[in-house]
Amino acid sequence: MKLLLFSIIILLSTTLFAQKPCDYSVNVKDSIGTYKETKSAIVHEFIFGNTSKYVFFALALTDEMPTLTIQILQKSKDFLKVNCFNKNSRIFFQLENGKVITLIASDQENCGAPIKDDLGFNNRILSGTFMFLKGTLEDLQTSAVSSMRIKFTTETKDYIFKKILVSEMDKKTYLPSNYFIDFLPCVIN
Repeated sequence: MKLLLFSIIILLSTTLFAQKPCDYSVNVKDSIGTYKETKSAIVHEFIFGNTSKYVFFALALTDEMPTLTIQILQKSKDFLKVNCFNKNSRIFFQLENGKVITLIASDQENCGAPIKDDLGFNNRILSGTFMFLKGTLEDLQTSAVSSMRIKFTTETKDYIFKKILVSEMDKKTYLPSNYFIDFLPCVIN
């Protein structure tokens, strides 16, 4: 009985604390340099009536510089408010250990691309690349994220991160609060 209990504890601990396998959408190393990017993962999902919003993260490493790519997909039969990223945009992460981590936007300005689909929905996809400040990666690797604040060009929005998110879009299970703990090792080791 003790052996069975011990085996279950070992199995659970290795399953719960094992690093997620690194799954890349791009992984190139050539004479010009190195570029790798993890596949996108949903970190926030909001669905109400005919309106939905999804936030995706992907981590990239370009010649030893890690960045976060964020994509915000909005879908609605109603008018979609436009948000933009510019060089003054920021992402703030509130960690469970109480620290606040800031990421700064690249100089690229982007207000998203509007797309109308066959079902009559208005869609907008906004993408931005954000850089980590020196000394912040260690905190993100060791503490879960509880919330995120995005400073757009004209407004600021807050997002609460769930520990477990079962997406209605793709029916997959995501662990948003542990995103950096699970996936930063894929681009910085």
